[in-house]
Amino acid sequence: MKRTAKFYKSNRASYKKKLENDKKINARPEQKKKRAELKRIRRKAKKNGKNIEGKDYDHKTKSFMSPSKNRGAKEKSRVRGSKRRK
Repeated sequence: MKRTAKFYKSNRASYKKKLENDKKINARPEQKKKRAELKRIRRKAKKNGKNIEGKDYDHKTKSFMSPSKNRGAKEKSRVRGSKRRK
């Protein structure tokens, strides 16, 4: 279990607050629009016979890739030599 999961498991009040916050965020019109767009893209890919099981859609490359590769792909702060503090 990762650090955040352990934290929320041992701090029920914080977890409840997080769920309330997530609920507000997911109810925003822009989030609904984003989810609808992703659903449309996934449905179209399935219809075309692509195997998208367990993959995320990358908006930059406009293709499906594993979530680990898509997570933070090519952020300037993650590039070698970045001045970002750790």
